[in-house]
Amino acid sequence: MKLENITPITELKRDAAGLIEKAAREQSPIVITQNGRATAVLQDVRSYEADQQKMAMMQIVAQSEGEIGAGRGLSLAQHHKRIDALFRKHGHKRQR
Repeated sequence: MKLENITPITELKRDAAGLIEKAAREQSPIVITQNGRATAVLQDVRSYEADQQKMAMMQIVAQSEGEIGAGRGLSLAQHHKRIDALFRKHGHKRQR
């Protein structure tokens, strides 16, 4: 994500629809400034949702790494054994 688009709040007030269209077209957020300082970010919904999904995945990875570091993780072989046991418990055979 590039933060090259910097726009004063006066332009947002004057042309909000145009800036929204630009953010969507360029798939890039627009930093809104007030009195020369960055105060907000304008972003199209599709990019925002994609960013939220990426953030959620990063949180899952960080949590997983923490659990592995604390010795609570499973090896792939251990995971397969647990899954196989669950399938057997319910009378099924897992296909690989």
